[in-house]
Amino acid sequence: MKGGDPVALAQVEGQKPLSHSRKSAKKRDAILRAAIEIINAKSFAQATMTEIAATLDLRDAALYYYFPNKQALVYACHLSSLERFEQILDEADHAGGTGAAKLRRFLENLLHDSARNGPQLYFGDYSYLEKPQRDDLDAWSARLSGLLEQLLNQGMADGSIVRCEAALVVQLLLGMLIWLTKWAPTVEGLTADRLMTAIGAVTLQGLERRI
Repeated sequence: MKGGDPVALAQVEGQKPLSHSRKSAKKRDAILRAAIEIINAKSFAQATMTEIAATLDLRDAALYYYFPNKQALVYACHLSSLERFEQILDEADHAGGTGAAKLRRFLENLLHDSARNGPQLYFGDYSYLEKPQRDDLDAWSARLSGLLEQLLNQGMADGSIVRCEAALVVQLLLGMLIWLTKWAPTVEGLTADRLMTAIGAVTLQGLERRI
């Protein structure tokens, strides 16, 4: 059956069927988005596969068609979030400008991406995952933190950002983004632009050097 239907092949080999069609990929993305929203709101421990499936009008079995268990689903959520985070950060960096301009552009684009495609899974505690999975997430997260530090260091070098401890400021920024997923959805009529204005007032105006 080499080269045949992947669902049928998986059934013959005793594995859970996995589809690679465009429709299947779209459904998988919808599952990831629903799972991230529920886990951000309730935590990994309290989120259930049944609840995630129900938000999409699916049965539990539909989720297990894509993910063998909740740990596998949440690991995929983390990977998807880190991929989105890195892409937005890379685009902000390559668009050019000062370090402060790149940082502002990154935050703006991150907020607008979340408004369009749903929030990211920012929780730093993934002790429930297997060690190889935790190691992968640790390494990826550390690399992205390093890229953010480079933006701050560039800003300090070009004079657009005040002198600061870049590594510590990055952790504060990431902490802010984590908590935004908890309290921001409760603000009535909140938009990405309103949220960016608040972030600018609280964070960026303290970092950007006045010319």
